[in-house]
Amino acid sequence: MSTPHNEAKVGDIAKVVIMPGDPLRAKYIAEEFLENARLVNKVRGMFAYTGTYQGKEISVMASGMGMPSMGIYCYELYQVYGVEKIIRIGSCGGYLPDLKLFDIILAESVFSESNYALTLNNDDCHIVEASQELNDVIRKTAIENHIDLTVGNTICADCFDLYMTDVDQFMARIPDNFDPCGAEMEAFALFYTAKLLGKQAACLMSVVDSKYIQEVATPEERQTGLNKMIRLALASSLSL
Repeated sequence: MSTPHNEAKVGDIAKVVIMPGDPLRAKYIAEEFLENARLVNKVRGMFAYTGTYQGKEISVMASGMGMPSMGIYCYELYQVYGVEKIIRIGSCGGYLPDLKLFDIILAESVFSESNYALTLNNDDCHIVEASQELNDVIRKTAIENHIDLTVGNTICADCFDLYMTDVDQFMARIPDNFDPCGAEMEAFALFYTAKLLGKQAACLMSVVDSKYIQEVATPEERQTGLNKMIRLALASSLSL
């Protein structure tokens, strides 16, 4: 069985999926980190690969950019392909002055102004949490591998925050005491869909831009400069 968006057969995709946004990042991870990786989906160029990492079967699939794209792919992975756990790995904007380029953030709760939950499930929900079990595994794995991790709340926006006409007005609408440490564009849809379907989801992000950082990561650096985050996700998957 396949879907209009995924030509993989049931059984082609592992129970644990590492999910970058960029299809080329999925290809890079499969080629550089997985053994015996095989391409199981290329519909719309949204590459998915299944292979092994240190003996454990893992799939890597791109989500594309934004909540609608993430929502389609994660829903189908959970509901059609029997995936149990998804770790999103992506880039983000840093919102704390002490964050440096390529520092890693682990999302606890995500705020979004999006009506994703209302449209999908008639639920006026704008804050959703990651899986505590997955986050505990990732935090433990980071400690064991001496990887610094910033753990906190994040924002999931409908548009790229650097393009907002007045980001201060947007920030003023964030709930009091939410105190976001970063912003990206997919995690809310992933977390909410996981919650709706009784599955698990987590989100790791590497900082690639910030108003506190003058340099901005190039597209090439975004693709290949995130290896520490990739290794953390893969190492964490061994305990799942």
